[in-house]
Amino acid sequence: MRIIGGTLKSRKLSARVPPGTRPTSDRMRETLFNILGRRVIESVFLDAYAGTGAVGIEAISRGARFVHFVERSGGAVAAIRSNLASLAVTGVYRILDMDLDPALRLCRRESVRFDLVFLDPPYERQDLYSRDLACLGSELVLARHAWVVAEHPRRLAMPEAAGVLRRSRTREQGTSAVSFYEAEGS
Repeated sequence: MRIIGGTLKSRKLSARVPPGTRPTSDRMRETLFNILGRRVIESVFLDAYAGTGAVGIEAISRGARFVHFVERSGGAVAAIRSNLASLAVTGVYRILDMDLDPALRLCRRESVRFDLVFLDPPYERQDLYSRDLACLGSELVLARHAWVVAEHPRRLAMPEAAGVLRRSRTREQGTSAVSFYEAEGS
């Protein structure tokens, strides 16, 4: 895996992919960040179910102001730390070694507001998509005009709306897809 664009473009991620982790492909990350475009610059970014951290590191490379990595697997957290260290990334991230629910509660207590959220739970846990979108759609941790992007199995029917979030588009690639949700009225 490599960084697709930005200041770290073409740099490789050093850590091995931990067992049970399904990294977002280089091609899907390229599609994702082409659509996000300049929204990434100076954003507060949440990489939920971060795995190896590739998506959040891509956001850092493309100018995100700060990235919160949320991951509960010890092996994946170690991979994120290794990848960030090998790229000499410092001071622009935080790793929350916990499930998404307590991480969002912590961020809410700290008044953190996310401009962009990448949500990528394990494909076999399809129940998490609706639950997490509903939680994020409550807007308690979303900045004004925030976007939430969910990577999911292509055949999974994603909700049209969740709280203040409205699905604006879906892009398919192989057996995966990304659905984009925009916060309305926040």
